[in-house]
Amino acid sequence: MTRLRAAGCVFAEDEARLLTEAAGSPAELAALAARRVAGEPLEFLLGWVEFAGLRLAVEPGVFVPRRRTQLLVAEALAVLRPDGVVVELCCGVGAVGAAVLASRPDAELHAVDVEPVAVRCARRNLGDRARVYAGDLYAALPDSVRGRVDVLVANAPYVPSEAIALMPPEARLHEPRIALDGGPDGLDVHRRITAAAPDWLAASGQLVIETSRVQAARTAELTSRAGLVPRVVRDEELDATAVVAGRPLPT
Repeated sequence: MTRLRAAGCVFAEDEARLLTEAAGSPAELAALAARRVAGEPLEFLLGWVEFAGLRLAVEPGVFVPRRRTQLLVAEALAVLRPDGVVVELCCGVGAVGAAVLASRPDAELHAVDVEPVAVRCARRNLGDRARVYAGDLYAALPDSVRGRVDVLVANAPYVPSEAIALMPPEARLHEPRIALDGGPDGLDVHRRITAAAPDWLAASGQLVIETSRVQAARTAELTSRAGLVPRVVRDEELDATAVVAGRPLPT
């Protein structure tokens, strides 16, 4: 614990306990502690992350789900109809989908990611409760889903390229850049998701996409350009921001 505290681990005592539980021997504990002191994410050392009350498998080289992304779960559940169809783009380890299914096992879930290690973890976490596809956004989805999606949810990369260098070392050195880098203004992937969303949404379907407080207005504008009506949702406790957008109500 002393080594962890000296290395700047804020929750050194908790981390020491978790590493002790994960280690099979004193030698393994020493090795895990050394890797943590060197800056490796705790979740990679444990092999799991806690998200929305669930313990989800992670592996080195994946994006580690953040607590703030629980806002996407809450917003998805708020608009999901019974037996509804959910698509999680940029699913990573399938955290949002797993949390949605924990509350709504009746949902039909499709999850997509371009990173093979993320797809492998998502399949472990979701099992036979969902279909997980490897590929680039909508191109990976079966055409049978087109026009049927009740909730299209995405925690896509939205960090501006130049800001990657300012991120904590745990993220910028150990997580895949493709899961972090949103292009020059952070919105490259948001543009692609929002532009095609109307083709996949059901008549009353909703797009739920994570963004930042600073970028929220621009993300909302992108949904407007696609013909959707957006609203910005903010959760101060989670320090989370999302845009929820759906088709205009009939007049």
